[in-house]
Amino acid sequence: MNGKIVGIGLLGVGAVAGVGMWYLQEFHFYDVTYADSLTIQTATGPVTVPLDGFQGIDGDSSPLKWRACARLSDQPVDPVPFEDATPLGAPFWFDCFDYGQLTADLASGAARAVLGQPEIRPDVDRVLAIYPDGRVYGWHQYNDKTPERGVMD
Repeated sequence: MNGKIVGIGLLGVGAVAGVGMWYLQEFHFYDVTYADSLTIQTATGPVTVPLDGFQGIDGDSSPLKWRACARLSDQPVDPVPFEDATPLGAPFWFDCFDYGQLTADLASGAARAVLGQPEIRPDVDRVLAIYPDGRVYGWHQYNDKTPERGVMD
């Protein structure tokens, strides 16, 4: 009988720890943010573009947590393309950001990836996917501007 109690106790502690970890990853480490404009790099320099309907999230625990959905008031002229753009997943409750659809649209050419802000944090760029109808989606992505690092760095 004592083994069953210990086993049930271990399962209970494991379940509580698992639910706690899920909650922390999906909710706790994200903050809702607001912005009324975004910076986009163009061939002539950075341009600040006003936004409508901005929805955004961010978190202090990682430089990659920022995600955004909005509509551009004006399309930028000659934005700097971003090669190898890879949208990252977002928490399930931030439903305006569908990284699977963004990935498919970038691959098909339905959207274009542009550089929002280089080095928004060290080794991290802000990438934006812009659609012809003015929808814009953003995320942070590691850049390849630094040399290969060793295991001990």
